[in-house]
Amino acid sequence: MITVAVVAILAAVALPIYRNYAIRGQLVAQTNALASLRALMEQFYQDNRQYTNVTTATPTILSPCNDPAVQKNYPTFTLSCASSQLTATTYLLQAQALSTAMSSGAAYTVDNTNAMATTGFPTNWGSVPGYGSSCWLLRQAGGC
Repeated sequence: MITVAVVAILAAVALPIYRNYAIRGQLVAQTNALASLRALMEQFYQDNRQYTNVTTATPTILSPCNDPAVQKNYPTFTLSCASSQLTATTYLLQAQALSTAMSSGAAYTVDNTNAMATTGFPTNWGSVPGYGSSCWLLRQAGGC
Protein backbone atom coordinates (compact mmCIF):
# COMPACT_ATOMS: atom_id res chain seq x y z
CA MET A 1 0.00 0.00 0.00
CA ILE A 2 2.86 2.37 0.80
CA THR A 3 4.44 1.60 -2.58
CA VAL A 4 1.23 2.52 -4.39
CA ALA A 5 1.02 5.80 -2.48
CA VAL A 6 4.64 6.68 -3.32
CA VAL A 7 4.13 5.89 -7.01
CA ALA A 8 0.94 7.98 -7.08
CA ILE A 9 2.73 10.97 -5.52
CA LEU A 10 5.64 10.68 -7.95
CA ALA A 11 3.26 10.44 -10.91
CA ALA A 12 1.30 13.47 -9.71
CA VAL A 13 4.50 15.50 -9.66
CA ALA A 14 6.33 14.04 -12.67
CA LEU A 15 3.56 14.04 -15.30
CA PRO A 16 2.85 17.81 -15.28
CA ILE A 17 6.58 18.55 -15.34
CA TYR A 18 7.09 16.21 -18.30
CA ARG A 19 4.08 17.68 -20.15
CA ASN A 20 5.43 21.23 -19.78
CA TYR A 21 8.88 20.05 -20.87
CA ALA A 22 7.39 18.49 -24.03
CA ILE A 23 5.32 21.61 -24.76
CA ARG A 24 8.35 23.89 -24.41
CA GLY A 25 10.20 21.66 -26.89
CA GLN A 26 7.41 22.10 -29.43
CA LEU A 27 7.39 25.87 -28.90
CA VAL A 28 11.12 26.06 -29.59
CA ALA A 29 10.59 24.11 -32.81
CA GLN A 30 8.00 26.70 -33.90
CA THR A 31 10.21 29.69 -33.22
CA ASN A 32 13.26 28.02 -34.82
CA ALA A 33 11.27 27.38 -37.99
CA LEU A 34 10.11 31.01 -38.04
CA ALA A 35 13.67 32.26 -37.60
CA SER A 36 14.90 29.98 -40.38
CA LEU A 37 12.17 31.11 -42.81
CA ARG A 38 12.88 34.74 -41.92
CA ALA A 39 16.56 34.25 -42.81
CA LEU A 40 15.53 32.75 -46.16
CA MET A 41 13.24 35.70 -46.82
CA GLU A 42 16.05 38.15 -46.09
CA GLN A 43 18.47 36.24 -48.35
CA PHE A 44 15.85 36.31 -51.09
CA TYR A 45 15.42 40.07 -50.62
CA GLN A 46 19.19 40.64 -50.83
CA ASP A 47 19.30 38.76 -54.13
CA ASN A 48 16.11 40.14 -55.71
CA ARG A 49 15.30 43.41 -53.88
CA GLN A 50 11.76 42.17 -53.17
CA TYR A 51 10.02 39.55 -51.02
CA THR A 52 7.51 38.45 -53.66
CA ASN A 53 8.07 36.18 -56.65
CA VAL A 54 10.26 37.60 -59.41
CA THR A 55 8.01 37.25 -62.44
CA THR A 56 10.28 39.11 -64.86
CA ALA A 57 12.76 36.22 -64.81
CA THR A 58 12.36 33.07 -66.89
CA PRO A 59 11.50 30.84 -65.17
CA THR A 60 9.84 32.75 -62.35
CA ILE A 61 11.97 32.93 -59.20
CA LEU A 62 9.77 31.85 -56.31
CA SER A 63 9.81 33.63 -52.98
CA PRO A 64 10.48 31.29 -50.01
CA CYS A 65 6.85 31.91 -49.04
CA ASN A 66 5.69 30.33 -52.30
CA ASP A 67 8.44 27.77 -52.91
CA PRO A 68 7.22 24.19 -52.27
CA ALA A 69 10.84 23.11 -51.70
CA VAL A 70 11.04 25.47 -48.71
CA GLN A 71 7.61 24.78 -47.23
CA LYS A 72 7.68 21.68 -45.03
CA ASN A 73 5.16 19.63 -43.16
CA TYR A 74 5.77 19.90 -39.44
CA PRO A 75 4.21 17.32 -37.12
CA THR A 76 3.07 19.76 -34.43
CA PHE A 77 2.54 23.11 -36.18
CA THR A 78 1.95 24.88 -39.48
CA LEU A 79 4.31 27.51 -40.83
CA SER A 80 2.89 30.06 -43.26
CA CYS A 81 3.19 33.50 -44.79
CA ALA A 82 0.23 35.80 -44.35
CA SER A 83 -0.73 36.36 -48.00
CA SER A 84 -2.41 39.67 -47.19
CA GLN A 85 0.86 40.94 -45.68
CA LEU A 86 3.23 39.70 -48.42
CA THR A 87 4.30 42.60 -50.62
CA ALA A 88 7.52 43.57 -52.39
CA THR A 89 8.77 45.25 -49.20
CA THR A 90 6.92 43.53 -46.32
CA TYR A 91 5.96 40.08 -45.03
CA LEU A 92 4.47 38.44 -41.96
CA LEU A 93 5.41 34.86 -41.07
CA GLN A 94 3.22 32.77 -38.77
CA ALA A 95 3.63 29.52 -36.84
CA GLN A 96 0.45 28.00 -35.39
CA ALA A 97 0.33 24.81 -33.29
CA LEU A 98 -1.94 22.07 -34.59
CA SER A 99 -5.05 21.30 -32.53
CA THR A 100 -3.77 17.74 -32.00
CA ALA A 101 -0.40 18.85 -30.57
CA MET A 102 0.38 19.18 -26.87
CA SER A 103 1.12 22.85 -27.58
CA SER A 104 -2.32 23.44 -29.12
CA GLY A 105 -3.18 27.13 -29.08
CA ALA A 106 0.40 28.37 -29.36
CA ALA A 107 1.05 30.90 -32.13
CA TYR A 108 3.97 33.14 -33.04
CA THR A 109 4.69 35.73 -35.73
CA VAL A 110 7.67 37.65 -37.10
CA ASP A 111 7.76 40.30 -39.82
CA ASN A 112 10.30 41.98 -42.08
CA THR A 113 11.35 44.38 -39.30
CA ASN A 114 12.05 41.39 -37.01
CA ALA A 115 9.10 42.33 -34.80
CA MET A 116 8.39 39.09 -32.95
CA ALA A 117 5.05 38.50 -31.27
CA THR A 118 3.35 35.78 -29.29
CA THR A 119 -0.24 35.64 -30.52
CA GLY A 120 -1.37 32.53 -28.65
CA PHE A 121 -0.36 30.18 -25.83
CA PRO A 122 -0.90 26.50 -25.23
CA THR A 123 -4.48 26.22 -24.06
CA ASN A 124 -3.64 24.12 -21.00
CA TRP A 125 -1.27 26.83 -19.69
CA GLY A 126 -4.09 29.27 -18.98
CA SER A 127 -3.01 32.89 -18.58
CA VAL A 128 0.69 33.65 -18.83
CA PRO A 129 2.42 36.66 -17.24
CA GLY A 130 3.63 39.09 -19.88
CA TYR A 131 1.23 37.85 -22.56
CA GLY A 132 1.02 40.33 -25.39
CA SER A 133 4.71 41.07 -25.17
CA SER A 134 6.55 41.90 -28.35
CA CYS A 135 8.74 38.82 -28.12
CA TRP A 136 8.43 35.04 -28.26
CA LEU A 137 7.35 33.77 -24.85
CA LEU A 138 8.41 30.16 -24.39
CA ARG A 139 7.74 29.47 -20.71
CA GLN A 140 4.61 29.16 -18.68
CA ALA A 141 6.12 31.56 -16.17
CA GLY A 142 6.32 34.23 -18.88
CA GLY A 143 9.27 36.44 -19.69
CA CYS A 144 11.20 36.72 -22.92
